[in-house]
Amino acid sequence: MSLISFIKEAGEKLFGKGEAKAAQEAVAQQASAENLERLNRAAGDAIATYIGSMGLKVDSLDVGFDGSSGTVTVAGVAADQSTKEKVVLCCGNVATVAAVNDMLTVATPADESKYYTVVSGDNLSKIAKQFYGNPNKYPVIFEANKPMLTHPDKIYPGQLLRIPPA
Repeated sequence: MSLISFIKEAGEKLFGKGEAKAAQEAVAQQASAENLERLNRAAGDAIATYIGSMGLKVDSLDVGFDGSSGTVTVAGVAADQSTKEKVVLCCGNVATVAAVNDMLTVATPADESKYYTVVSGDNLSKIAKQFYGNPNKYPVIFEANKPMLTHPDKIYPGQLLRIPPA
């Protein structure tokens, strides 16, 4: 149960299509409470769909979005710590999300990972050397961030990565 900060301008662009786009347009035309609620609901649904598309299973998954603060609240029961952390990253590494209110619980608790925000000039080898003292341990970080990462060279500034315990 924690609030994790993210860089609002970095991440997946989930809100510019489908129901989320229609809701954004409605708010732009008339910022009524009803239209804002519709936008928040559509954004939460888009994030939940994204989590599902990554193959991450969470019992009783509930994703809410507050557009005024850029905060996602995610709740449910993840099977393990790894799944929980990946779900949090899916929620936070989305453009316009500034923070994730992590209300997830874990069926099988384990040691928590550290988080690292990618900066310009980073690569996984450099990050592995910083955390593990060995640049050749970059596959550990890559595997810990699958399926969000599809290739070790495809990281970007502002992205938050999981760094599992050594």
